[in-house]
Amino acid sequence: MPSIVSLYTDEIAALTTLTISKLTTFEVASLSTTQVAALTTSQIPVLSTTNLLVMNTAQIRALSTDDISVLTTDQTKALSTADVAAFTTAQVRALTTDDVAAMSTDHVKALTTSQVAALGTTTIASLSTDQLHVMNTADMMAFTTAQIVALSTDDIASLSTAQVKALITADVAALTTSQAAALTTDQVAVLTTAQMVAFSTADIAALGSDQAHALSTTDISVLSTTQLVALSSNDIAALSTAQMKALSTANVAALTTSQAAALTTDDVSILTTAQAMALTTADVAALSTDQVHALSTADVAVLSTSQVRALSTDDVAALSTNQVKALTTNQVAALTTADVAALST
Repeated sequence: MPSIVSLYTDEIAALTTLTISKLTTFEVASLSTTQVAALTTSQIPVLSTTNLLVMNTAQIRALSTDDISVLTTDQTKALSTADVAAFTTAQVRALTTDDVAAMSTDHVKALTTSQVAALGTTTIASLSTDQLHVMNTADMMAFTTAQIVALSTDDIASLSTAQVKALITADVAALTTSQAAALTTDQVAVLTTAQMVAFSTADIAALGSDQAHALSTTDISVLSTTQLVALSSNDIAALSTAQMKALSTANVAALTTSQAAALTTDDVSILTTAQAMALTTADVAALSTDQVHALSTADVAVLSTSQVRALSTDDVAALSTNQVKALTTNQVAALTTADVAALST
């Protein structure tokens, strides 16, 4: 057979698989990109891993997408990181899920952001947590919403805090409820305010009490009223006093009666006067005697007459001496005769 470098592309394509399998590394390295492009899908799988390893990045880029799709996992493993980085986005899309799954973490690290964005959802789903964990923040920012949704809950939980922080708001908004529930407390703690705002109410509702407790005060402060209402009573009960203090008056006013009833006495005790004034009469009526007893004297003094009227007789009876002293004449006038009688007992 004449020297392989002198063969025309149709002659390259006509070579038997046996001939291809016996090519030396020198011969493979000598192939022009045009000759490489002429290799057929039946020839590619018989190339030895040693021969693939000697191919330069230009030769790798010359492989057709059909050729890429028939690479064996052993061949994929044999590629250098430079070869992987040289793949066109079309070639990346042509990789099988088995090929991507066979890649080393160094291979995955070598992928460019455009290559990552080109990976199919099935391929993304096939990534191991180790592979996913080595992706840099730029790669995470390149994820499409479809790719994010394709990640398993284990994948989501394996993301570093830096990776989570890098997710674009569209990706955060696309998270499924099971994915949101899979977020670790460390991941939740680093969410940006923009990401927090992007959370769907369904995802908010899926958060556990530990996750709610992990939210930063800045994130708490930007919750919409619909997001706030989506939190479970257990989530509300898990909020720290600092988190409670960070709630806007609009959010305090939006609390459901079950959420208001779930507030700890510590949370009630640190309510600002603006927050106390924002409580609806229904929420005030839902407060337990222990919660009412926990109100600061400053908060008691600013309650509207409607709020005072919403207190049960038992609540009024539970007021401390200092709380009673804090009542204004208008508030006292709003008390029922039963309330007044309860104060004097």
